[in-house]
Amino acid sequence: MTPRTLALALSTLAPALLLPAQARADFIVCNDSFDVINVAIGADTGEAFGTRGWWTIGPNRCATLLRGRLDSRYFYVFATDVFGQVLLDGNTEMCVLDGRFEITGTEDCWERGHIAAPFAEIDIGAAQAWTLFLGDSPS
Repeated sequence: MTPRTLALALSTLAPALLLPAQARADFIVCNDSFDVINVAIGADTGEAFGTRGWWTIGPNRCATLLRGRLDSRYFYVFATDVFGQVLLDGNTEMCVLDGRFEITGTEDCWERGHIAAPFAEIDIGAAQAWTLFLGDSPS
């Protein structure tokens, strides 16, 4: 590569290197504990409200539960350890299943063959991205 070709290549790359990285706008859950956790989320997808799960997150790891800009103010999270002990629960009953699931609607869980679980409400305000830390250290 000649000095002129190298200079041209560097001048072409320079603007790209100076541009700020685009911010990710996702809902992320980080496991800040020493145990593996399982997480489910409840959210309004724009078409319908429902729940999805399970994400298995190892110790000191994170998982992206929703990708893209978050248009809702409220999200709902339910988490257990691998032994089924509840780690995060709340007052909003929504549906889950034992295996991987995606359930539309949150009412009549038992009648529809699902399991009712107490999800915690997460108020993200006007944020377009959110990271929730679950585990042993204070959030």
